[in-house]
Amino acid sequence: MEPLALAAWFGVAVVVVVVAFIVIATYNDVIALRQRVDKAWANIDVGLKQRHDQLPALIDAVRGVLAFERNTLTEVTRLRAAYSPTQPIRDQAATSEATTAAVRSLFAVLERYPQIKAHENVLDLQDEIERIENVIADRRELYNDQVYRFNTTIAQVPAVALAGLFGWKARPFFLAEPVERHPPDTDLEPG
Repeated sequence: MEPLALAAWFGVAVVVVVVAFIVIATYNDVIALRQRVDKAWANIDVGLKQRHDQLPALIDAVRGVLAFERNTLTEVTRLRAAYSPTQPIRDQAATSEATTAAVRSLFAVLERYPQIKAHENVLDLQDEIERIENVIADRRELYNDQVYRFNTTIAQVPAVALAGLFGWKARPFFLAEPVERHPPDTDLEPG
């Protein structure tokens, strides 16, 4: 084999190895990011389940005293029932945000009734749900950060060239619906 042909084959081999290395490295990076997104969502899902497990106890604890605040209790109960971990992330996020708003409304109602706040079990349940709400907020921030990293990576070269080949698609952020970005209405006085 001539030295020129050997050099050409060697050059092609180097290019193939470099391209293969870039493809493998990019693939591994994207898969690692996808796993981080999935793990972050699983952590949110655990928090959502914990909150949904605690809400019936709080509702039962205040149901008798707040019988005339039926709308608030009904909304919390309805939203708790609407949550399903099998829904798409966007739907779960919307249900979660609506539940958070309803829980905040319930807490605002509780603030108006010192006799309820004096019950230790109500205080304990309220503290636990507030703690879980904070955990969910922290986990949502981490999830959104991981989604940002994943979405950015698959939109950049060289991953963008591989995205179609491997079926990589942008993941949804866990966003508050526009109506949920405002504090809940806590005016309970008749109009």
